Amino acid sequence: MTVCVIGSGGREHALAETMARTASVVVSPGNPGMAALGIACVPGPVEAIDAEMYVIGPEQPLVEGLADRLRSKGRLVFGPGADGARLEGSKAWMKEVLSEARVPTAAYGVFEEVGPAVEFLKSLAPPWVVKTDGLAAGKGVLVTHDLELACADVETKLSGLAFGEAGRRVVVEEGLTGPELSVMALCDGRRAVALAPAQDFKRALDGDLGPNTGGMGAYSPVPVADAALVGEVMAKAVEPTLAALTARGIDYRGVLYAGLMLTPDGPKVLEFNVRFGDPETQALMPRWEDDAAAAIAAAARGSLDDVAAPVFGDDAAVCVVVAASGYPEAPLTGEPIEGLGSTLGVPGVHLYAAGIGDGLRTSGGRVLGVTGTGASLATARRRAYEAVGRVSFPGMQFRTDIAASAARQEEER
Repeated sequence: MTVCVIGSGGREHALAETMARTASVVVSPGNPGMAALGIACVPGPVEAIDAEMYVIGPEQPLVEGLADRLRSKGRLVFGPGADGARLEGSKAWMKEVLSEARVPTAAYGVFEEVGPAVEFLKSLAPPWVVKTDGLAAGKGVLVTHDLELACADVETKLSGLAFGEAGRRVVVEEGLTGPELSVMALCDGRRAVALAPAQDFKRALDGDLGPNTGGMGAYSPVPVADAALVGEVMAKAVEPTLAALTARGIDYRGVLYAGLMLTPDGPKVLEFNVRFGDPETQALMPRWEDDAAAAIAAAARGSLDDVAAPVFGDDAAVCVVVAASGYPEAPLTGEPIEGLGSTLGVPGVHLYAAGIGDGLRTSGGRVLGVTGTGASLATARRRAYEAVGRVSFPGMQFRTDIAASAARQEEER
């Protein structure tokens, strides 16, 4: 099978590397870092690329209807059409679908004016959560215990200063407490099959401090997420959501990604995304043991019943994101990256290129995903951070606590 993975980040690199075990894979457009690490990259437009299957990585082209355009030409596509992608493209619409499907989620209000939004904020107990309605590359969420800051954030977003049109409507939510969990499922329009759970780290700094980002790292497996918990998430969140989409006439073929909070009252959905998570994918793909390309193709064809459930190995994986100086607000680009080749000397390490441009210089906020694997989370962490230590560029930043708590829990069991 020939596969075209669409996108240019670490997620797409991880997908390409894994599917290349059983398929011929190209990435469009990819990036020079991927190419230097052995991934075939071709420029667009993707409609001109001849492949048997197209796997769309980022959310923006899905929301803009790329899957629809490819399907209209008779292509096999993994990724929802614009109708299903609205689940991520509009947080307000997502909440409407969740309410209809009776999926546990935070209490919320949707606002286009500052006054009512502020009054609703004042009616809630801290922490306060303010989200852009539209896409914001994972950075449109504020979680704070400072009411004044939350009110100012509402005003900034609704003014369009922060995220343009994407922020001119906001979703204000009650703050939930508990550990977070990511569960992604392959969907074929009728059936959903869970992948292994993962946990990501959104805040820029150690100790979950600093601004929200697109993700600073992830790990899998998650000690608290056993088969029973994943089954509960599928039964109470993913499957009802897929059914609600189907009831609306939406043939959803792609990933349903449930971002969850494990509250004292049980799992509650924080968000649904309509694509593979980034950086969770960089932690999951090295653990996927059987034919990932075949499973993804079966979902795209609407025939998951024809393949076995995905098999994930016992080894752990820890992904550490290496970011540019100034990320997420104003990342510094154009800095030369040293040591990419030297990471190959660390056993069990996968290097995923994200924000790397011509001349192997930084070209985006998140530059690399460095994933270590091993028999335990502790081993995977050690290998990941050893490899991170071999890479350098001016202003390089990363968290030092990815999976640290989970590794300790694992050792205490």
